[in-house]
Amino acid sequence: MKQQRYDVVIVGGGAAGLSGALALGRARRSVLVIDAGEPRNAPASHVHNYLGRESTPPGELLAIGRGEAAGYGAEIVEGRVASAERLPEGGEGEQGFRVVTEDGRSVEARRLLVTTGLVDELPPVPGLAERWGREVLHCPYCHGHEVADRPIGVLSTGPLAVHQALMWRQWSDDVTLFLHTGPEPTEEEYEQLAARGVAVVDGEVTGLEVADDRFTGVRLASGRVVPREGLVVQARFTARSAVLESLGLKPVAQEMGGVVIGSYIPTDPTGATEVPGVWAAGNVTRLTEQVIGAAAAGLMAGGAVNGDLITEDTRLAVAARRA
Repeated sequence: MKQQRYDVVIVGGGAAGLSGALALGRARRSVLVIDAGEPRNAPASHVHNYLGRESTPPGELLAIGRGEAAGYGAEIVEGRVASAERLPEGGEGEQGFRVVTEDGRSVEARRLLVTTGLVDELPPVPGLAERWGREVLHCPYCHGHEVADRPIGVLSTGPLAVHQALMWRQWSDDVTLFLHTGPEPTEEEYEQLAARGVAVVDGEVTGLEVADDRFTGVRLASGRVVPREGLVVQARFTARSAVLESLGLKPVAQEMGGVVIGSYIPTDPTGATEVPGVWAAGNVTRLTEQVIGAAAAGLMAGGAVNGDLITEDTRLAVAARRA
């Protein structure tokens, strides 16, 4: 860290954080990005639906983003932020925060932008985590085209599994719903699945079959192996909210179709949280956002932060002029 106080400290250096840093750097603000180097999409081979950067490897996209933000003066350092705290207001009511990293470093900022993302909590099936982001998938818009026309399985662990199976049927006519630990489909759902040609398999899934570092099938408790080349799961999306919680913010549950799919930190449309001077963007506040949406949210938050700083700069300038 080249200085002790910045206009803005950004916690998290993914698409949202770097986009915010780029906007703020172009606005001639002093910006520090602190990033732990653990992007959520690291297991994936490519980023999709990012206009102008379609099929770019995640690491390459981050390197490009870091270079662009640094080109406008943003400082980017590796580290994991442990906590943040509000500083006492200055004589003219100036806001400020202290950010502390796990290795004991501290830095101050006039404003904070937190873009720490989320954690995908996977069902407890042996082998899932090792194939996550490769053949074990959750988002058809992120990975559907890459497994199009291949045998796809859907692992049921909750009421949304039938919805998932019908969604993925758009990409392949060979879809099998494994009931596993999920609820029994209703008669109406069974009819929908049958009408779309989705097979239904009873029994708990106990593991994945892998050959030559490729997922080849689903193993059931009975010992039966059903050949598949892709497996869809419903992960629980848990916001990485520890830094925001240290400032007094609390995550809330997000539902889809009446089912809780994870937790997030609420913000207004610009990313402003309930704590004045603190913004959040990306998956920490929008669980289902894709990379391009996270980048857009970071831009929105960066602009809002700069606008807030302009308001404070103007108020302080008027006070100094009157003194």
